[in-house]
Amino acid sequence: MDLPTPDDLRERRTDLGLTQSELADKADVSQPLIARIEGGDVDPRLSTLRRIVNALGEAEGGVLRADDLMNAPIVSVAPDDSVHEAKQLMDAEGYSQVPVIRDGRPSGLIGNGDIRQRPEDNVGELPVAEVMHESITTVERDATLDEVDTYLDHHDAVLVVESGATIGIITDADIAAHVS
Repeated sequence: MDLPTPDDLRERRTDLGLTQSELADKADVSQPLIARIEGGDVDPRLSTLRRIVNALGEAEGGVLRADDLMNAPIVSVAPDDSVHEAKQLMDAEGYSQVPVIRDGRPSGLIGNGDIRQRPEDNVGELPVAEVMHESITTVERDATLDEVDTYLDHHDAVLVVESGATIGIITDADIAAHVS
């Protein structure tokens, strides 16, 4: 995944005719932080970088929506699948987590961290429903990047639903890959 470089950010800002102060106001960060990022003196947190890139996107007139950012179709497991099956799927697809879906509707997420935290030696034999975390956030496909961004500050992923059915997933990596 490629993140925007300090030069990329400076170039986008100057192409839009924005001063560092104007960009800072739009991104709700300080002007000195913008200067330090553009100068390569500091590596911003991903959440700060998202706010800056979002502000640049808004200034360009392009409002990104969940539909633009989501991975679809989603790779998922069922609550009754074994943890071993879920882990094999995650490894094969290169994901650190996958949604748990029952009849098209989201039930939770299971990730490598959930599996590692289980003390049982036979964790692979357990059903996904016993290991997954149920705290999930869903948005409709027309949710703005800002809305998704807010949820990602508190959750590992956001599931995109339409009429209650899960149609996509968005993570920090998806946003970073899309805006770079």
